[in-house]
Amino acid sequence: MSFMQHTKKIALVDCNSFYVSCEKLFNPKLINKPVVVLSNNDGCIISRSNEAKALGIKMGEPYFKAKDIILKNKVYVFSSNYSLYGDLSRRVMRTLKRFNSELEIYSIDEAFLDLSNFSDNEVEDVGKEIRNIVLKWTGIPTSIGIAKTKTLSKIANHIAKKKQSGVTSLIGIKNIDPILEKIDINDVWGVGKQLTKFYYKNGIYNAKQLKNISNTWIKKALTF
Repeated sequence: MSFMQHTKKIALVDCNSFYVSCEKLFNPKLINKPVVVLSNNDGCIISRSNEAKALGIKMGEPYFKAKDIILKNKVYVFSSNYSLYGDLSRRVMRTLKRFNSELEIYSIDEAFLDLSNFSDNEVEDVGKEIRNIVLKWTGIPTSIGIAKTKTLSKIANHIAKKKQSGVTSLIGIKNIDPILEKIDINDVWGVGKQLTKFYYKNGIYNAKQLKNISNTWIKKALTF
């Protein structure tokens, strides 16, 4: 086996609009319709179908702010059903464990899967196979990003969500800077609102710039 085939390969499998996908699974009339799921007290929007996103409904937005758009566009609204979502999440995770039992569950709808035992050339096809099997066995659509680190696999996943195949691999790409340059800093895993403001203030706007600055500078700059 060549050295290249021993490259660390981490896949981030992320269920698409998970709570909405769960609702659609048991209600086929929701297919291709705008759908939102609300938080426990029906206060905020916590999941949106692509059709709802296209209407300008924002993630985390209070329901009352989006109410006019929702009523005007006949958006289907559901209260969260965590017993249903938990059950489907367990089904998805059990399916993923067939590919590697050492699964790291990150959240109810995300998991990291080590695919290092597959060669560089086949890993993207493996990602597509995983996606197809999860969809077939659970009915839940996913996006899969594959890269050498968790942070990069998160970025790959961000790209995958916009692709028809639903899978992006950054393995074997010698220069990923042009890809990272297109990723806004607030789409980088672990960068929240406060860090985004800090980076913007210091002229760091994308993932490429973040990759190329030293950790020492970040530690010094963040000591306030």
